[in-house]
Parts: sequence; structure tokens; C-alpha cells
Amino acid sequence: MAYAARAIKHAGRLPLVVTIHATEFGRNNGLHNDTQRHISDIEWWLTYEAWRVICCSHFMEDEVRRVFQLPQDKIAVIPNGVDAGNFKTASKRARRSDYAAPDEKIIFYVGRLVQEKGVQVLLDAAPEILAQYPQAKFIIAGKGPFLDALKRQASVMGIANRVYFTGYIPDEVRNSLYSWADVAVFPSLYEPFGIVVLEAMAARTPVVVSDCGGISEIVRHGIDGLKAQTGNSHSLAQNILALLRQPQLGEYLRDAAYRKVTEEFNWKAIAHQTASVYREVWEAHRSTPWSAERHNGIFGRFNRLLARYS
Repeated sequence: MAYAARAIKHAGRLPLVVTIHATEFGRNNGLHNDTQRHISDIEWWLTYEAWRVICCSHFMEDEVRRVFQLPQDKIAVIPNGVDAGNFKTASKRARRSDYAAPDEKIIFYVGRLVQEKGVQVLLDAAPEILAQYPQAKFIIAGKGPFLDALKRQASVMGIANRVYFTGYIPDEVRNSLYSWADVAVFPSLYEPFGIVVLEAMAARTPVVVSDCGGISEIVRHGIDGLKAQTGNSHSLAQNILALLRQPQLGEYLRDAAYRKVTEEFNWKAIAHQTASVYREVWEAHRSTPWSAERHNGIFGRFNRLLARYS
């Protein structure tokens, strides 16, 4: 993509705007081999070629400034969003009894199963939760290269009968699980934004998240969710237990979270912010020599020809 974007930029004399969701440096907590360094070099090159770089969170803004040495005025921060209406349709075939008994409390995670998502921390927290709620059920939805390691961890810890790895689930089943869950947990160790957190909030499920990355910018502790110390299983367990003990707290948090999602993270507002960045870049581009070259060159002739026959 980086090579194609640069080629189009120079061939068409067009300004390039790129969106960075994560970096190779951040994903791996550093660069440890030649492949990672090569990928990071391409990422740097793409941001160097860009007129403007859009990041999804202030956490990512700080990361790209640090890793790629970008000036601050080259970066715009625009969050991701969700359509809350997508979480109202539940599965007609899925039944709660397929996943948990009637008396079981459901602690739900959905996402990629990779080390940076911190599901291993949730499993480490499970014994402390089970000591007070023996009928708690941990439902882990998703797939990824860390799945086998997580299954081994649950088995070694003796909690395999309390953990259900569902594998991939369709959106309708995900929505049903959100509606049944007592709490949704996202214990990431590295998280540029955290779209799944917005999805849980849109589904009106109380959330517990790790206090890291872009997630910290979404959730306000005690206002619309709860935050645990990153990588700390005891802190994670205590915050989950707080919601299991106090259902009324969960109701308060989920209502506030839903309002936040619909007011601040709706696509209309985000599209408006994105359009403003593109408009600003385009206006600046019009005052450069590239604009005149583009108007007089082959792309300009092609555009005028299209306009004539449209």
C-alpha cells in the first residue's frame, strides 16, 4: 500500500493523507529483528511522504511522533466510531444455555487472541473471581495465534471448566453474548484505540478495561466504565468483582457509556472531522506548484475531459 500511495501521489501531483492505526514498534514493544525493522522503515517512509497523518487517539499521536519523529502540526487525531444500531440485532438461533447455565455470571471477552490483548491476564485474574463467584463463566470469543497457549494456561490453572473458548462468532451471536454478559472485559497490554470497547458500550454492556493506550481516552473510571492497572491481574479481578457485586453500578455505567458512544463516537461526527482535515489539506495544496502542474498535466486534461461529458 505504501508504494502504491507514493506512486499515485507523485504521478498525480496529489497530496497524500494516511491513517496510522498502530506501528510495528508499538505492536512488538520495540524492533527485535530485521523483518520488524523493515516494516517500521516502510511505515516511517509512508508518514514522511504524507501531507497529513491521521491517528485514532492521542496515545497513537504520541507514539508516531516518538517513533517517526513527526512534527505535531503534521498529525490530526480523529477517533474511530461505531453505529449503535448494529448491536440491536441478536441471533435468533443462539441460546444463553448454549454458553452458560442460568445461575452463571458471564464475563465476556471478544477480540483477537494475541498476546498484546492481555487475555492471559484475565485468566490469571480468574481464581480470585471464582473464589467469590464459583459459578462465574469466562467466555472468550475470537481466534488468533495465542489460542493454544491460552487453552494450556486455563488447563494448567485448573479453570478449564470455567472458561469457554468459542472461536469465531458471527455478529448476531456477539450481540446476544453482549446482552447476556454481566461484564465485558478488555485487558489489553497495548491498544492504539480499542474499537471493541466502543462496541461493548454501544451494546449497553458494562466494561472493565486496562488503563492503557487509546482505551484510557475512551473510558472514564467510575463514570462510564472501570479501569484496571495494565497487566495487573489483582486490579483486574477487583474491578470485575465490583460489577458482579453491584449490578446497579453496572446499569449506571452502561447507560452513561451508551450516551457517550452515540454522542461522541457516531460516524456522522467523525466523518465531519475527517472531511475537515481533507479540506484543509486540499486548500493548502492549491497554493503549491503541484496544483498548477496537475491542472496543466495529463491528470488535469483527463479531469477536464470527464467534466465535459459528465
